[in-house]
Amino acid sequence: MIGRVAAVTDPGRTRRHNEDSYVIEPPLFAIADGMGGAQAGEVASRLATAALKESDADAGGEQRISDLIQEANRRVYDRSSSDPNTSGMGTTITVALVGDDHVAFGHVGDSRAYLIRDAQMEQLTEDHSLVNELLKTGKLSPEEAETHPQRSVITRALGTDPDVDVDTFSVAAETGDLFLLCSDGLTDMVSEEAILELVEQNRKDIDRALRALVREANRGGGQDNITVVAFEIADGVLSRDGETREQALPAVEDEDTLTEVDEVPVVDTGVVSVDEIKAEGRAVRRRRRRRQLLAWLAILALVGAVAVLLYLRFLR
Repeated sequence: MIGRVAAVTDPGRTRRHNEDSYVIEPPLFAIADGMGGAQAGEVASRLATAALKESDADAGGEQRISDLIQEANRRVYDRSSSDPNTSGMGTTITVALVGDDHVAFGHVGDSRAYLIRDAQMEQLTEDHSLVNELLKTGKLSPEEAETHPQRSVITRALGTDPDVDVDTFSVAAETGDLFLLCSDGLTDMVSEEAILELVEQNRKDIDRALRALVREANRGGGQDNITVVAFEIADGVLSRDGETREQALPAVEDEDTLTEVDEVPVVDTGVVSVDEIKAEGRAVRRRRRRRQLLAWLAILALVGAVAVLLYLRFLR
């Protein structure tokens, strides 16, 4: 049974637009973090979440979620391919569908799902990002990853290709579990330890907990849009823990239409494939080997020159 639910979204301190969107229609929950020039990221995330809202999903588990995400991908890709003003746009998406005794998830990108159980927090999703690929291969330490200049580069997104590879999995649910879906505007600004602490401090009021998370992210710089969706597993009936909040959001038109006036440089989130990362890694290794070879040749040349000088001096 789904207990309390809540959601909060905020543009942050530096973004002109809020390109995050979310779904809070029990038993379906989702978050999408758009990317692209002008408001194209906003269009992408709204198209994706609209596809979910129109589905009336109430069962089906992982396969149902995968189908929903593929439909969302198709809508974003078709719009991006047909509208020059939205060309290249995309969005992350993390979806949760609550079943009788489990929660099924579908995931693309670097938004995250967390489970808080017995005052412990676990990241359920794996980031599809450049930094995570570098972490897995041992090329970055966790400390280096936190400040890596390309931590916004993702390796998978909705809408950039006709089909998308979706991670799906299920988690057994227990009474008292609290699930969080959040965009990287939160996790880039607030550590997991601080997220857990703030939630536990406000556990009796989930809405207050989410607002505390947004305040902390903005206090840390608010460099991106911040969105968090929360839902709790309980024996009781569904209830909203306070209002769903949109903080300081500008008014938006119902029609997601862009014009040439809206065109601005693309934001710093980008998508590269894992194959491209591996190819770049091979290229980097080749360049490193060339530099090492040239260095050794220079050393040998220097040693040879010194040897010749010593030989000439000896002849004298």
